Amino acid sequence: MEPESLGAEQGASLPGPAEELGTLLGQDAALPKLSGGELDRELESKSDLIDDKEFDIPQVDTPPTLESILNETDDEEESFVLEDPSLLNIDNIDTHSYDTSSLASSDSGDRTHSKRKKKLPDSFSLHGSVVRLSLLKGISAQIVSAADKVDAGLPTAIAASSLIAVGTSHGLALIFGKDPNQALRLCLGSTAVGAQYGAISALSINNDCSRLLCGFAKGQITMWDLASGKLLRSITDAHPPGTAILHIKFTDDPTLAICNDSGGSVFELSFKRVMGVRTCESRCLFSGSKGEVCCIEPLHAKTELRDHPITQYSLLAMASLTKILVIGLKPSLKVWMTFPYGRMDPSSVPLLAWHFVAVQNSVNPMLAFCRGDVVHFLLVKRDDSGAIHVTKQKQLHLHYDLINFTWINSRTVVLLDSVEKLHVIDRQTQEELETIEISEVQLVYNSSHFKSLATGGNVSQALALVGERACYQSISSCGGQIFYLGTKSVHVMMMRSWRERVDHLLKQDCLTEALALAWSFHEGKAKAVVGLSGDANKRKSVLADRMVEILFHYADRTLKKCPDQGKIQVMEQHFQDMVPVIVDYCLLLQRTDLLFSQMYDKLSENSVAKGVFLECLEPYILSDKLMGMTAQVMKDLLLHYQDKNLMEDMEACIVHMDITSLDIQQVVLLCWENHLYDAMIYVYNSGMNDFISPMEKLFKVIAPPLNAGKSLTDEKVVMGNKLLVYISCCLAGRAYPLGDIPEDLVPLVKNQVFEFLIRLHSAEASADEEVYPYVRTLLHFDTREFLNVLALTFEDFKNDKQAVEYQQRIVDILLKVMVENSDFTPSQVGCLFTFLARQLAKPNNTLFVNRTLFDQVLEFLCSPDDDSRHSERQQVLLELLQAGGIVQFEENRLIPMAEKAEFYQICEFMYEREHLYDKIIDCYLRDPVRKEEVFNYIHNILSIPGYSAEEKQSVWQKAMKHIEELLLLSPNKAADLIATHFNDQIEGIIKNLQDQFLLFQFLRSLLDPREGINQDMLQISPCVTEQFIELLCHYNPDHVLETLQVLEFYRLEETIQITQKHLLHEASSYLLEKKGDVHGAFLVMLEQLRSKLLMLTCEIEESTELHLLKDIEDTLVKTIALCQRNSHSLNQQQREALWFPLLEAMMSPQKLSSSTVLCQYSEPLKSLTMQVLNNMAAFIALPSILQRILQDPVYGRGKLGEIQGLVLGMLDTFNYEQTLLETTTNLLNHDLHWSLCNLRASITRGLNPKQDYCCICLQQYKRRQEMADEIIVFSCGHLYHSLCLLSKECGIETKGQMRWTCYKCNSSNKGGKLSENFSELKKGNGASLTQTSSESLLDSQQIQAFDQLCRLYRGTSRLALLTELSRTHGGEKHGLLNVSQGDPALNSVFQNENFQLHLTPPPLTEE
Repeated sequence: MEPESLGAEQGASLPGPAEELGTLLGQDAALPKLSGGELDRELESKSDLIDDKEFDIPQVDTPPTLESILNETDDEEESFVLEDPSLLNIDNIDTHSYDTSSLASSDSGDRTHSKRKKKLPDSFSLHGSVVRLSLLKGISAQIVSAADKVDAGLPTAIAASSLIAVGTSHGLALIFGKDPNQALRLCLGSTAVGAQYGAISALSINNDCSRLLCGFAKGQITMWDLASGKLLRSITDAHPPGTAILHIKFTDDPTLAICNDSGGSVFELSFKRVMGVRTCESRCLFSGSKGEVCCIEPLHAKTELRDHPITQYSLLAMASLTKILVIGLKPSLKVWMTFPYGRMDPSSVPLLAWHFVAVQNSVNPMLAFCRGDVVHFLLVKRDDSGAIHVTKQKQLHLHYDLINFTWINSRTVVLLDSVEKLHVIDRQTQEELETIEISEVQLVYNSSHFKSLATGGNVSQALALVGERACYQSISSCGGQIFYLGTKSVHVMMMRSWRERVDHLLKQDCLTEALALAWSFHEGKAKAVVGLSGDANKRKSVLADRMVEILFHYADRTLKKCPDQGKIQVMEQHFQDMVPVIVDYCLLLQRTDLLFSQMYDKLSENSVAKGVFLECLEPYILSDKLMGMTAQVMKDLLLHYQDKNLMEDMEACIVHMDITSLDIQQVVLLCWENHLYDAMIYVYNSGMNDFISPMEKLFKVIAPPLNAGKSLTDEKVVMGNKLLVYISCCLAGRAYPLGDIPEDLVPLVKNQVFEFLIRLHSAEASADEEVYPYVRTLLHFDTREFLNVLALTFEDFKNDKQAVEYQQRIVDILLKVMVENSDFTPSQVGCLFTFLARQLAKPNNTLFVNRTLFDQVLEFLCSPDDDSRHSERQQVLLELLQAGGIVQFEENRLIPMAEKAEFYQICEFMYEREHLYDKIIDCYLRDPVRKEEVFNYIHNILSIPGYSAEEKQSVWQKAMKHIEELLLLSPNKAADLIATHFNDQIEGIIKNLQDQFLLFQFLRSLLDPREGINQDMLQISPCVTEQFIELLCHYNPDHVLETLQVLEFYRLEETIQITQKHLLHEASSYLLEKKGDVHGAFLVMLEQLRSKLLMLTCEIEESTELHLLKDIEDTLVKTIALCQRNSHSLNQQQREALWFPLLEAMMSPQKLSSSTVLCQYSEPLKSLTMQVLNNMAAFIALPSILQRILQDPVYGRGKLGEIQGLVLGMLDTFNYEQTLLETTTNLLNHDLHWSLCNLRASITRGLNPKQDYCCICLQQYKRRQEMADEIIVFSCGHLYHSLCLLSKECGIETKGQMRWTCYKCNSSNKGGKLSENFSELKKGNGASLTQTSSESLLDSQQIQAFDQLCRLYRGTSRLALLTELSRTHGGEKHGLLNVSQGDPALNSVFQNENFQLHLTPPPLTEE
C-alpha cells in the first residue's frame, strides 16, 4: 500500500495500526536510534534496497511504526518535565538549550562558558536575560524524520494552542502534544492530497483546540477535527481559483473564519451544519482590486475577557500595501477606521498584532501596526453609545526594519528585524531589554506563497516584493510563549521568571548584576517581571531573603577569589571592588545585624578584607546612613585608623558615631595624643554631657604662652580657633562640630559656659595669676573674633533680667581687663570700644558704660607715648566712630585732637557729617597716603547730583585756590580736571603760573591729543598752542615734529617763526610743506643736507664719521620722501627744480676727489646718489637725467666706465618694470579666456528635471494641456507649469519678457537674499528649448556659472569685470545679465578708483 493511503477520509489518525507503512519503512527500522548528527544527514531514498549482510544489520522481530520512528530521541537527552500543564516549561532542558549567539539567551550549553570572559551588553547588565529561547528537540527531530521517512517535505507553517500544528510542503499537518515527550498525536492529510493541493501555506487552531484549518498553496482549505483526526470539510470555492491562501484565521466565534489570498482579497468563511451536512459560505470583505491586503488579524479575547463589550463587534484588522483598516464583522459589516502608512520602503512587511492592555483603569484592546521602522499603537474603545473610538498612543521609533511583531504580554513586545535579530522591548518606556541573534534557527519564509509560485506566479510585483521577507506563518504565539519554525527545527521563546533571571546571572558569574537586578525587583523598578505575586511587603520579604543568600555567596566568593600571592595593592584593589557591594546592599536592606555579625566575621578571616571593610564604612558614617554599630566594630575601626595613621578620617568618623558604648577615657586620650580636638570635644559632649572639660584642656595649652607675650605655634593657633568656634556654638545652642544640642540642655549649657568664662580664677591657679584668666586669654588670642562671638550671643539673648545682668557683667569684666592693662595694642582696645559703641547704639540697649572711659580711649588713640602704629590707631578710631561711638564724644574736642594727631580720615568723617566739603580737600592734600585721590573727590562733588550749589561753589573756589598745588601733584590729572570743570579759567591759570616747566607740563597734558583729553571741549586761542610749541622747542626739541603732526589749533606763520628761531629745520620744513611752499620746504632740507656733506669734506675724527654718514642718509631719505610726496602735483619744470638740485648736492662732494678724506666715502656716496637716481626715474624722463650726468664736469670729463654703474642700474629698473607689465597683461588675458570658456561650457549644458510632475500642483506635466500653459524647467531640477508659477507670483514681466524664479528654492531660502533661478522654457511638451529673449538677460546656466565664479574667488571684482565686458561684447543669442540699473558708463567697475586686479592664477575645476 502506498503511503498516500493516510488519506483524506481517515486522516491517518495516530496512534493506530500502520502495518503497511511500517513494512515500507522496514529496511530502515533496524538502524540504531537516531542521533542529532544523523538527523541532519540526508538518508538514501526508500526505493534503494540495502544488503543486510553487507552492512551486518541484525534482524528484528517487530518492525517499528511511523509513530515510534518519529518519537525517537537521543539516548543522552533528559526527560522533559512539565511543571504547569498550561505552560510549555523548558527549565529542565535548559542545559541542552539552543545556544544562540546572544550571551543573554545562552545558559550553559557551553560548559566552559563561565570561564570565557565576554563583554556584557548594557541591557544584560541592567536587566539580565529577560527571555529564554530553547530548541524543542522532540518536535524538531520528528519533523526531520517525517521529511526523510514519509516524504512529508519541509515545514512551511506553524500554529500553537494547547497542541502544536506544523504544516509541510507536501501537504501534511503534523500535530504534536505539549507533553514532556512532545509526542506526535496526529498526522493529517497525505502526500497524494499534497500533490493535488500544494504545500500547506497557513494554519489556524480554534479557541478550544478542537478544530484545525489548513490553507494550501493552490488555494484549497481543509478543516480537521483535532480530537478524532477526521477531515470535516474540504473547501475549494471560498475564493477566486488560482490564488494561494496567505492567511487563514479563526475568530472567537467558532463558526466564523477569515482567509486572505495572494490576490490580496479577504473573505469571511461561515461554517454551518444543516441536517448533518457540513457547509461553508463565503463572503468577500475586501477585494484585491482596491488594494492588496497581505496581513489580517482578528481580535481574540481570553476566556476572562469574553464578556468585554467590544467582543460583540468581532473586530478584524487588515493591512493592505497602502493603509490599515479596522472593520467590525458583527452585527453587520462596518469599517471603523482607516489609517494610511505615509512614506515607507515598498519592500517592508506590514505587521499587525492585537493585545488587551490596561490604560487608565480600564482594559481595552490595543492594535500595534508597523511597516518599516516605526511601530504605531492604537487604543480601541467603545463608548456608551456603542460607537468605537481609536486613539493614537506613543509611537516606537526603531533603527531597524521589522519582519515580525509579537506581544508576549501587555507590557512587553518581541520584535524580529530583517537581519533575524530578536529585540525584547518594554512598551511603556520603549527600553530595549534584550537582543538575541536567531539566524541559526533558519527561520522559514513564506515568500513562495506570496509569489503564488504553485499557481504560476500570478501576483502583483508589489505583493511579491513584500513577500521576500514575509514570515507570518513561521511564528505563532500562545499563552506567553512564541514558537519559531525553522527549516529543520522548532524553537520556543518564553519569559524567565524573576528567580530564573537572577539565577541565570549567578550562573554566568555576574553576582553584582544579579544583586542589582534583585534590588530593582525589590524596589518595583524592574521591567518584564514574571512570577512575583502577593502584596508589596510579601514580595519585598521574598526578595530580601534571596538577596541575603546571594550576599553570603558573594562574600564567600570574594574571599575565595582573592589573589593569594602578589602585591598587597592587588589584594586591596580586589577587596575595594568587592566589599563595598556587600555593605551597600546590607544597608539598603536595613540588615546591619547581618552586616556586623556574620558578614563582618566572615570578612575578618582576611586582614586585608577586614581593613577594606572598615574603611568603606566611612562614607556611610559621614552621611549619617550608618548610626548604630556594634562596640566591637567601632573599636576595630578606631584601631585600624590608628594603625594606618589616618587620623583625619578617624576624627571625621568619630563625630558622626554614637560612642556611648566605647571606653570614653581611652578615646579621649587617643584624640588628645593625635591632636583630634573636634573629636575630643564631641566625645566629652555627647559621651558625658560635659561641656566644660574640653575648654579647660585647651585653655591650659594656649594660656601660658599668650600671657607671657610669646607668639603661638601653628598647632596652638588651630586650638585657639577651635576653642572660639566651640564657645560660639555652645552659646548659640549648636552642637560642635555639627548638629544641635538637645533643646532641654541648651539653657544649662549656655549658663555653664558663661560661668566658666567669667571665672575670677582658673581651677588650679597659681598665686600670681591675674583675674579673669579665660576672658584675658581669649582677648589676647583674637580680640576681634572673641568680641564677634559675644556680639552674636548678645543678639540671641532674651531681654530677661538674668540675660541683662550677664551682658553687663561681661562688659564690666572686658573693660576691667583691657582698660586697666597696658599690654593690649591700640587696635585691640579700639575693637573693644567699637564693640561697645555698637551695643550702645542699639535701640533696645540696656548696657551702661562710663562715658569717661570713651574719653580715655580717645586720649589713648590720639596722644600716644610714641608715634608708632599711626594708621592702625586712625583706622580703629574711624571704626569706633562709624559703629555709633560718635555720640560718646564731644565733637568740638574730637576735630582738634584728630588734626593734631594727623588723623585726616577722622577729620574727613567729621566734615562729611557737617557738609564742609571744601575742608575735606585740605584733608586730602595734607594726607600723604591719599593725596592722589583728591582729583576724584573734587570731580565727584562737582559732577554728581545731590550736592547744593553753595557746596559745589565752595569746593570749586577751594580747588581754584590750590590749583598750583594740584598741578604739582599730577599735571595730567589736574589738566583733566581743569578741562572738565575749569574750562573758562584756563588762560587765567596759565597767566598765574610762574614756574615755566610746570606750565609746559600742564600745557602738554592739556593740548597733546595723545594724553587723552578731548580737544573739542577746549576753547583756547591759538596763541596758547603757540606758547606750548615754544616751550616744547625749549624743553623737548626732539618731539616737536611728531607733536606738530597731531596738534590742531596753531597758526602756520607764527609757528614757522618759532621753529626757525630755535633752528628746528625738519619742523620748519614740515610746516612750510603744510603751508604749500614745497620749494621753500625743499630748500630748508637741502641746506641741511649740504651743511652735513660739507662737514664730511672737513678733516674730522673717525668716531664721528660713521654717525655723520648715518645722519646724511637719514636727511637724504626725508628729502627724497618730500620730493616724492609732492612730485605728483607739479609740472615737469617744477619737478626738475626739486630733483636736480638734490642730485647736484649729492654729486658735488665727489668733485673733490683729490681730498684723501673722501676717497674712503666715495662708495657710500655713490650708493646714495644711485638711490636719488632710482627715485627720480619715476618722475623725470631718462634722457634728461643722462644729459645732466654727462654734462657734469665730474662724469663728463671721465670715461663712460665711471658712470656705467649709474646707467646700468637705471636700465635694470626699466627692464624689471617692463617684465612686470607684460606678465600682468598675460595673466589678465589668460584669466579672461578661462572665465569665458567656463561660461560657454555652462551655456551649452542641458537641463535635467528631477521629476516629471509640477512641484506646485503635483500633476504630471503632460496632463494639463492648456494653450497658454508652458512647462518651465529650472537649473536646480524643479519643473513647473507656468500658470502654477504665476499663481504663486514667481513670474515677473519686464519689457515683454517673463523672468521666472523657482518657487521651492525661493520659499526655502528664508530671511536671506533670494537668489533668482532663471529658467528655460519648453513649449507644451516639445523637446526644443525656445529662446524669446531680445533683451540682454542671463539664463539659468549663465547664472549658475556666475555663482560658481563667485564661490571660486570669494569676491565680486572678476564677476563685475566679466559683466562689464559682456555689455559691449554680448552674444546675439545668449545675452548677459545687465547687473546695474543705472547708466552703465556711470556704474562701470573700470571707473571705480579702487579698481584692482587680483593677479592669482585661476583654480582647476573638475569637469
